[in-house]
Amino acid sequence: MPKTIAVIGGTGMLGRTVSHRLDEKGFRVRIMTRDGQKASKMFSRSFEIVTGDPMDTNRLEEALHGCYGVHISLPSEVERSVARAVAKVAAKHGIERISYISGATVTEENRWFPMINRKFQAEAAIRESGIPYTIFCPTWFMESLPKFIVNGRAAVLGKQPYPYRWVAAEDFAKMVLTAFGLAEAANQRFFVFGPEAIRMREALRRYCAVFHPDIKKVASTPFWLVKLLATVTGDQGLKGAGELMSYFEKVGEGSNNPAKVNGLLGAPAMTLDAWLEKRRAKDKKGDAAL
Repeated sequence: MPKTIAVIGGTGMLGRTVSHRLDEKGFRVRIMTRDGQKASKMFSRSFEIVTGDPMDTNRLEEALHGCYGVHISLPSEVERSVARAVAKVAAKHGIERISYISGATVTEENRWFPMINRKFQAEAAIRESGIPYTIFCPTWFMESLPKFIVNGRAAVLGKQPYPYRWVAAEDFAKMVLTAFGLAEAANQRFFVFGPEAIRMREALRRYCAVFHPDIKKVASTPFWLVKLLATVTGDQGLKGAGELMSYFEKVGEGSNNPAKVNGLLGAPAMTLDAWLEKRRAKDKKGDAAL
């Protein structure tokens, strides 16, 4: 009988890709989500769907019952609380592996930034559960590039001088899949980096060249202006984005070595240009089907 993996946050940008990969390779996948209707449209009948808040102990127990493992893929605002809840409930249900998406810069010295502190504490809760775990610490994902285009304008916040080794969600999903089937991946914390280092403005320029050829320039919005606009408009999303990008302008992606994970789970191989071409081909195929 195939093993069941519960994915908490399976309808998100990364959770969706991981869920499909696990399903394709023979795992039974149980999606826990607050929006069951959205999940039903997103996933085929081969997926189980549990609708509910993971902070609701009864619903969480239903989602984890009979599972071999659980994968946590949630926004940083809630993941600390959910990680603690999962750690508590998982032991009761005989969960044999917890996997979690943290971040490449999650370290003790960076806990001054609230998002990093939440992830740091989420990691601690998972480790302290006593259940074998695999914690992934990736850099920026290529799938985040569309978020830098707002109202027909492409812009990065701040100067963003550091290059990032961008990762495709598809490559990341393969690593998660391999980790669930590998005993050596238990109780490990892996840094996940793509095959090439590219500065943020250059990555966004390449994305625009393929999907928004009408956008000829990638702007750089200074942080003082971001803060002013957020204050005047009351836009909390803009305020949070400014704070996040200010953090990354200070710390970059860190200098950790991905050799351990690359040797064990296989190195991410997709370049940005290959990802762009694959995404464009997928979009064309979708348009042809309409």
